[in-house]
Amino acid sequence: MEQKRSLPDTIAPGWLVVQVFGTLFVIITLVTARESALWIWALYGVSAACWLLFVALDRSRPRLTAGLLAAATLLPAVALGAAEDSTALLLTAIVLGRFAALATPSVAAIVGVGAGTMALAILTWPISGETPVGAFGQALVLLAITLVGVNHRQHVVRREQAERLLEQTRLAQAEQARAAALDERTRIAREIHDVLAHSLGALGVQLELAEALLAEKNDVTGALATVRRSRGLAADGLAEARAAVAALRQDIPSLADALATLAEVHRRDHRSPVDFRADGIPRGLSSAATVSLVGTAREALTNAAKHAPDAPVSMTLDFTADVVRLRVRNPLPAEVPAKGGFGLTGMRERLALAGGTLDSGYEEGIWQVTAEVPE
Repeated sequence: MEQKRSLPDTIAPGWLVVQVFGTLFVIITLVTARESALWIWALYGVSAACWLLFVALDRSRPRLTAGLLAAATLLPAVALGAAEDSTALLLTAIVLGRFAALATPSVAAIVGVGAGTMALAILTWPISGETPVGAFGQALVLLAITLVGVNHRQHVVRREQAERLLEQTRLAQAEQARAAALDERTRIAREIHDVLAHSLGALGVQLELAEALLAEKNDVTGALATVRRSRGLAADGLAEARAAVAALRQDIPSLADALATLAEVHRRDHRSPVDFRADGIPRGLSSAATVSLVGTAREALTNAAKHAPDAPVSMTLDFTADVVRLRVRNPLPAEVPAKGGFGLTGMRERLALAGGTLDSGYEEGIWQVTAEVPE
């Protein structure tokens, strides 16, 4: 969001106002000067030229113009003791005040220039014909102007730092939003891929069954029922893909209900027993965690139907104090795990996006998949 500008800034920037008024003060000071020595006028002229170069080049060459302004400050200070009127003091004070307020030179440089003007005011008093009190009074005036300028400089530096920090914050927020959008797209693409893989795997099983019914048993009625069931799986797969996208956009109402529905659909489509149980106190999870657990359960059920179609499956959802754990178990012939596969890489990557983990293993004829996501 763009920061609103104050009314004076909409008319003219603050730095421009200072340059214009400073130039007017320099001109008025020189016009009203009453000096007879040419060398003093030469100092004034060079100082004024340095000031004008500073005004013209300040925005494009800040380091160069800071040096010019330092010279414009010290030159009239040389004439503090010999000047016939207060022109040298006024000109030195005007330029010193502007130099001390600059953010480009260091504080040490500003203090050095200020100390130089004060030293010239004190060291040149013997030729001024005035008392030492007047010289020290000029030095105190220059010291006060230096301190006021440095104080203003600190405000300018803090404002510039705040503006840079604000700009960095905006860039960081934009980058964070971009990374979140990319992560969202990655999760959506992965979930759609998993849903399609599940649907196509189930369709493959049903079509193989239809082919076996026709080729081996010549059972047209059974094959037709299987084809119809395949068409239902295709429609369900499309609905699941749409639901996956919607789930990534908003929280799923209940993880337990989603898994119970998944178990019911598996029992209906594959005609194999699925036991689902939820333990602990249910609580809300992020959409990424919910989708990853549902996707893991779907993949595990698809593998069970493919490698052990008639074996019972048990699915347990456990809400503990620190994590939410999903465990899917089903009997499996010993030769199947040796072949590998099971889509474990996809499950593990999906869970990793939600900060979760996946463990799987085969023991005493039982294949078990355990997924955990943090609370």
